[in-house]
Amino acid sequence: MSIEESIQNTDTTSPPEPETATEPAPPVQRPRRRVLRTVGLITVAAVIGLVGGTAVGYGIQADREPTALPPLNQPGLAYPAKPLPKGQEPEPLSAKEDWQAKAQGDLRKLLVPKPAGAKKDPYDPRDGWMPVYEFASQFNKPGNALDDQLDLGVRRIAAESWVTGEHKRTEVRLVQYRANATLGAQEYIEGQQRYMPNEDFADNEGEELKGSPDGRFYLFPVDRKAGYLDFYEARAYFHRGDIAVEIFVGDTKKISEKEIRSLAERQLGRL
Repeated sequence: MSIEESIQNTDTTSPPEPETATEPAPPVQRPRRRVLRTVGLITVAAVIGLVGGTAVGYGIQADREPTALPPLNQPGLAYPAKPLPKGQEPEPLSAKEDWQAKAQGDLRKLLVPKPAGAKKDPYDPRDGWMPVYEFASQFNKPGNALDDQLDLGVRRIAAESWVTGEHKRTEVRLVQYRANATLGAQEYIEGQQRYMPNEDFADNEGEELKGSPDGRFYLFPVDRKAGYLDFYEARAYFHRGDIAVEIFVGDTKKISEKEIRSLAERQLGRL
């Protein structure tokens, strides 16, 4: 066989290449240069606008005439700029006019006196002073009441009780609080007054006490129980400075509004 034939008879077809798995082409990421450039331009513009606006506003304000500030709400104090010459000083308050002089003395002397014909309560052995622990024991929860009174700054308590007629009993208490607890008396009285409208107490808003900005007196509904005499009660609550006043009247007969109001007004006048 000739070489030419040998070449012709020879299978010149190349063997097929083995198949290979091809990975998908990664997604083409769009260039973000334009976006970043836009954000940058907006940021720069905002900064320039802020700085420019501040500068313009400052310039306008600087060119304006100064405006005087409005006067303070508190008026000027009435004290003289310098001490008055000797002999021209105001007279000091008398003990009758000086509230602090009255309140810092014997607190028992500020209690309203017993009415004519009244007898000292035989069940009251006190000499006009009521210990704080005894005062707290009058409440439903004495421990809580004692804590509350100490927090309010209770200082001392003067109390007096008397009996008139067959079953009528009256008690007056002056609860004084410390000087650094100026709201002690007010807070205590307001707390007691909040209880009065409840049905377990007076079940009414009471009546205003003349001469006191927040004083009130209350007539309670009659308390009737089988086997017992009817019981009537009246109370008054008010304060004067650092002294809280509470008045209790109980009787088996009806108590008039005039009686409790008159007693409260007399006690207020003592203060």
